[in-house]
Amino acid sequence: MAVNPSIITRDLDKVSEPTGNLYESIHIVSQRAKQISSTMKEELNNKLSEFASTVDNLEEVFENKEQIEISKFYERMPKPTNLAMEEFMDGKLYYRHPDTTFEGE
Repeated sequence: MAVNPSIITRDLDKVSEPTGNLYESIHIVSQRAKQISSTMKEELNNKLSEFASTVDNLEEVFENKEQIEISKFYERMPKPTNLAMEEFMDGKLYYRHPDTTFEGE
């Protein structure tokens, strides 16, 4: 049975440590994962749009090896949730409470 390399066991105490609340930490990671996913999808669509054909004729549709390679590259990339979790655990994410006011405001 092959092990999925995208599955990583995490210590929940370490995940909750930066915020003091596991659910808040997961929320921060999920929001960052959405940002990463959106950016990756936009990049992929931009690259694949170069290959878009305005012709709907089946005779002119052919297998484009470059397009397939680009798609495979994005499939092999780490999942957005893994990237977001790594950023969070490494302290690379900036987050704040929107209801918190700062001095001078």
